[in-house]
Amino acid sequence: MPSPEPTFVLVHGAFANSFSFAPLQAELALRGFRSLAVDLPGHGFEATFPEAYQAPQDLAELASAPGGIKGVTLADNVAHLVSVLERAKEHGPVIVVAHSRGGITLTATANARPDLIDSMIYVSAWAPVELDAVAYNAEPEMASFDASVLIGAAAANPADVGLLRCNFRTASPEVLAGLKHAFMADGTDDEFRTFLNTFQPDENLDAGGPEDRAQASTWGTVPRAFVRLSEDVSMPPAMQDRLIREGDALTPDNAYAVHTLTSSHLGWLVHPAPAADLLAEIAAG
Repeated sequence: MPSPEPTFVLVHGAFANSFSFAPLQAELALRGFRSLAVDLPGHGFEATFPEAYQAPQDLAELASAPGGIKGVTLADNVAHLVSVLERAKEHGPVIVVAHSRGGITLTATANARPDLIDSMIYVSAWAPVELDAVAYNAEPEMASFDASVLIGAAAANPADVGLLRCNFRTASPEVLAGLKHAFMADGTDDEFRTFLNTFQPDENLDAGGPEDRAQASTWGTVPRAFVRLSEDVSMPPAMQDRLIREGDALTPDNAYAVHTLTSSHLGWLVHPAPAADLLAEIAAG
């Protein structure tokens, strides 16, 4: 018999995987909640770690080495998440929690199968409404983010390898300092490096198009919350607030329930107790 207790389905962001959620899942379990962390196609144990990425690194070879995530599309992500949700739904209500780029997959999935989602929670995540997801990066709300950080970490030309590739195993003090400031300025150096070593070098190129923006008739019917990360540099609070406003304007009768955590983009995953408390509060209604 299906349980009345919800299952949290956790959707990771760019270059991440299900491993990122392990501390949060432990906290949720200690509060009595089931959770399932998804590895989107080409992530987790499906990821490619080229030999040239290992130490000592061969940066010339890394710039051209093939990666298994090449050709993976947003539609592939959606199909995978739908298959997970169909199984999870057999056991009771489902709450989907998406972080960062994972919000693009959640939005497209809610467009396609809103019946599989009882509630959705965006944590500093992309929920495109008026623009394609990538286009928001050129908007004024993103002006405070220094994109040169990611350029400095880039390890290949996307046009050559058909994917996004970053060298997160770099020893460059400048690149590491830039990444830490962008993603976990509130963490220690050891916490930051530990998290960075859970990242994979490759990410797919497809971030969706106009058809993947939030649709009022489907996405807009699902109860939703947005968890703002107040110290987020990579997605500044101004952009988070814009996405909230756009979603509320699309479906004013089903607006976001807005919450705020004091955290960087990644810090809430390293110190997850406050996030687990908040998720439990949202689940309780």
